[in-house]
Amino acid sequence: MADNRITVDTSASPTALTFSPRFNVAAAFIDRHLEEGRAGKVAIHHAGEPVTYGMLADGVNRCGNALLNAGMAPGERLLMMVKDSPEFFYLFWGAIKAGIIPVPVNTMLRAADYAYMIGDSACTGLACSAEFAGEVEAALDDASPVPGTVIRVEGEGQALHDSLAFGDLMKDAAGLLDPAPATADDDCFWLYSSGTTGKPKGAVHKHRDMVVASQYYGVETLGCGEDDVCYSAAKLFFAYGLGNAMTFPLWVGASTVLFAPRPTPDTTFEVMQTHRPTLYFGVPTLYAAQLQAMEKDMPDLSFLRCCVSAGEALPADLLHRWKEKTGTDILDGIGSTEALHIFISNRAGDIKPGASGREVTGYEARIVDGGGNDVPTGESGQLIIRGRSCAERYWNNAQRTAATMVDGWLNTGDTYYRDEDGYYFYCGRNDDMMKVGGIWCSPFEIEAKLVEHDSVLEAAVVGRADDAGLVKPQAHVVPAEGIEGSDALADELLNHCKDGLAPYKYPRWFVFTDALPKTATGKIQRFKLRS
Repeated sequence: MADNRITVDTSASPTALTFSPRFNVAAAFIDRHLEEGRAGKVAIHHAGEPVTYGMLADGVNRCGNALLNAGMAPGERLLMMVKDSPEFFYLFWGAIKAGIIPVPVNTMLRAADYAYMIGDSACTGLACSAEFAGEVEAALDDASPVPGTVIRVEGEGQALHDSLAFGDLMKDAAGLLDPAPATADDDCFWLYSSGTTGKPKGAVHKHRDMVVASQYYGVETLGCGEDDVCYSAAKLFFAYGLGNAMTFPLWVGASTVLFAPRPTPDTTFEVMQTHRPTLYFGVPTLYAAQLQAMEKDMPDLSFLRCCVSAGEALPADLLHRWKEKTGTDILDGIGSTEALHIFISNRAGDIKPGASGREVTGYEARIVDGGGNDVPTGESGQLIIRGRSCAERYWNNAQRTAATMVDGWLNTGDTYYRDEDGYYFYCGRNDDMMKVGGIWCSPFEIEAKLVEHDSVLEAAVVGRADDAGLVKPQAHVVPAEGIEGSDALADELLNHCKDGLAPYKYPRWFVFTDALPKTATGKIQRFKLRS
């Protein structure tokens, strides 16, 4: 087998992926398309300036050379605070092709967060979009060690002192670059966890991981193909968006749509009308807001063949309402930074509302008790999974690695149960489960009931101790547009829950709020509501 090649044997179950002994994944996702005749095809739709596969390959080569010319060396880390743009692609794949490890991070963080990641990663390079220069500048003042190569990507924002202009680096770099020697099992890139339970942790991913997730989920679960146009409201800097908007379309030679600003119902509908994507990737919060906007003005979404949701479990009511409004299914699933993308999912023609679905090809799942023993069907426990895209360690964090990645299995931190048909149902994060009247209670089940009510946009449920010190459910509710929180609404929601839930599960208190605290991936930070 020649260098940088993959054999995909779909006759095997699961599909067998065989990598050449020398394998740099940038060749498979970037260079291969020139060999297969896609140089003139649009790879990226962005701000009215399409980027073809030929332009993408040239940009990746120039960027890889530019990073080396700037003083970075193979094996070093490039921290990326870069908005969704072609430059993200050039930096990410250029680094990989040059043997440098890209580390995309959340662009909505603050200086203290960036200073922590700079120090934790010991990065020698940093690339920053101009929009985020203020926070990054402050982070560099406090960070130790300070990276020797700082690159500013042009845009609207303040200047970044002592930095190199991305455009100048690219202009002076050569357009040819041989892939750095690597194997499928070598470190390739990192992703920091979203920090739902504390300091972010750097999950170290291998060259093979993007291939595995793209084939097993992107192709064999979602059916992504060369004719698709992918649009992800979720951003590139975290695992869900990275697959949706970059690796899945690049794996099959499809096109992707990038939109840098924060997604809202209006902006997402505008992007869709312009580019007419066939695959749309969102999160439950955004789907709920879009449905609310559809009550005023229903956009044409007839070009969509499928929608996907992750980040938080999708309530069955949202699925039904979206299908009724658009005629299109939402495939809900669960993934994680450590697993790279979705490992349990619903499929077209195989959807159970309220469930996360069944195992994606190539992944195994178990539900276990505190001792690691499998629990009976229908009983809740900790969800652990394994698959070839899963990170095997966190950077510089042996304690968390030992607690999370055990004997080849990844502890997801989620509580689930599996029904008799093999569908997995989300109950909450392990730390979110509460015992009410001596019985385990899932916050998600109560939340799903609340959002069925027309007056509720979003809800989050946490445990709160009553005057006797006993834990009971407390509901934090974002009312729908035009609705105000009140005692009367609380009574109405209380009766709604009592009518549809077991007696011990109804909320004892209601707190009305304008917004719920969330991570950038759309996950509700319930620990903030408990504090």
